[in-house]
Amino acid sequence: MSAPTGFTWRERGDGTVVITHRGRPAATLRGARAATFLAEIDSGDPQLVMARWTGAYKFGNERTARNHPRNQRR
Repeated sequence: MSAPTGFTWRERGDGTVVITHRGRPAATLRGARAATFLAEIDSGDPQLVMARWTGAYKFGNERTARNHPRNQRR
């Protein structure tokens, strides 16, 4: 499984945090959620934290599942 990449984040003046993935907005956090995110981003791997917060991480089995005979169109 490869590590997530392509995430960036920016904190606005009003305390809102905007997370982007490859230049596209992925999540906007405000208030307590933004504060929790900022605390977590300092203590862990930033790419992994942003992937988890946006729900845009993959488990590595998507291609395997897509190619499984049960999931093929008949």
